[in-house]
Amino acid sequence: VLSKGKGSSMPLLTMHSQQISWTPLLVLGYLFYLLLGAMVFQLLEKQAETHFRDQFQLEKLKFLQNYTCLDREALEQFVQVLMEAWEKGVNPEGNSTNPSNWDFSNSFFFAGTVVTTIGYGNLSPSTVAGQIFCVFYALFGVPLNLAFLNQLGKALNAHLLTLERWVQKPGLQTLAVAIFLTTGTLLFLVFPPLVFSYVEGWSYGEGFYFTFITLSTIGFGDYVVGTNPNNNYIPVYRSLTAIWIVFGLAWLALVFNVGADLMERYLQLKWHKSDLSLAEGDTTKLEDEPEQPRIHIPS
Repeated sequence: VLSKGKGSSMPLLTMHSQQISWTPLLVLGYLFYLLLGAMVFQLLEKQAETHFRDQFQLEKLKFLQNYTCLDREALEQFVQVLMEAWEKGVNPEGNSTNPSNWDFSNSFFFAGTVVTTIGYGNLSPSTVAGQIFCVFYALFGVPLNLAFLNQLGKALNAHLLTLERWVQKPGLQTLAVAIFLTTGTLLFLVFPPLVFSYVEGWSYGEGFYFTFITLSTIGFGDYVVGTNPNNNYIPVYRSLTAIWIVFGLAWLALVFNVGADLMERYLQLKWHKSDLSLAEGDTTKLEDEPEQPRIHIPS
């Protein structure tokens, strides 16, 4: 094989180096991205956290000064009760007439957050039976959800391909993709925050933040729909939100997959060009040197 010409082993060498060369770059880029995010979040949030912590301590001191019958230990115990109530999904605001977190609509919404792995964290099963059921429910529900989203993504992709076939010119194909992305952005990222802002009383920025954090399955739980005890929600509000989440997940997952594919192609193309230029330089060097006797290896 090695004796069949001057550069016969170059394509194999280039292909092999192409497969392994861009992987360290991707790893380094991934780590750098995490470090950059950590530094920016620390810069933006640490000072605000310190301010809120100091303000909270000051409010506790004012409370003790106004109610001298309480001591600091009793106040700390009450704060602990509030924290435990919040962790169990009970909003400390309002009274005992607040709507249940486990009516059918809210339970349907919670089931959706389990199988989609969003996991807001503001509500979780408190009974042993509920926790065990949640484990097995997620064990079978998460693969089922992935299969469903995969088929839904294929259907969206098929519609995109159909749209591209209608317009055969390259410029119009780009326009078709732009229309597909713009329509999805409007339906899943731009219009929903308007609804959430109106119903929940959030700003548009907060609604947009909740929308993206939810559809990307990050799910911090700092903003969750249908949890304000001062609002009167329609019974199917959270159920409709769960349905919106499912279709939004499929669309955003398709966008993420396209983005990841483009990144991989860019990295591979970049390193492929670098390997080609390296191989051309080696070939030129070999041509400048006198030809050496070759060893013939029978195939």
